[in-house]
Amino acid sequence: MSSLPSGAKVTPWYKQFWPWFLLGILFSSIIVSTGFAVMSIKSFDGMVVQEDYYEHGKAINMVLAKQEQARELNLSAELRLDPLTSDIVVDLSGDTRPDTLYLDLIFPTEDNRDQSFVLEHVRDGRYITQGPDNLRYRWYLQIQPALEDADWRLTGEATFPNENSVTLLPGGRKASE
Repeated sequence: MSSLPSGAKVTPWYKQFWPWFLLGILFSSIIVSTGFAVMSIKSFDGMVVQEDYYEHGKAINMVLAKQEQARELNLSAELRLDPLTSDIVVDLSGDTRPDTLYLDLIFPTEDNRDQSFVLEHVRDGRYITQGPDNLRYRWYLQIQPALEDADWRLTGEATFPNENSVTLLPGGRKASE
């Protein structure tokens, strides 16, 4: 026995609304997830995945030793970026005066924007070099006396353009005047 009244016509499934509605949800979720997968592959952000934690820990200890050495030498630096000439001027105070300093400008999120400069000693702890034009956004700053195997390191943080001087200290504490 059929529960349909006699004379009622049954329409096939492909003419019904609900199967197409459910298939539409399924296909739209496949299309959206494929779009997100393509976007994530094409817009690689360049973040580094740390695989060797032991080596990373040893490197942190070396950085702390460099900062402690800078603290023992009573080192600090004032960095200024001249907005007109783009000169980077560093006034180093403390117990040592190397012939050259190496300045690294490290962009927080994109490693391809990092920049390095060699500062020449001019007089009485003043170092100078030609900097980049239109330096903008936030940067981490590192000054050290050698390119590799430096004895000490001063670190800081600055947002450019900045007409004030930025203080670089052994502990990397942010201090602007």
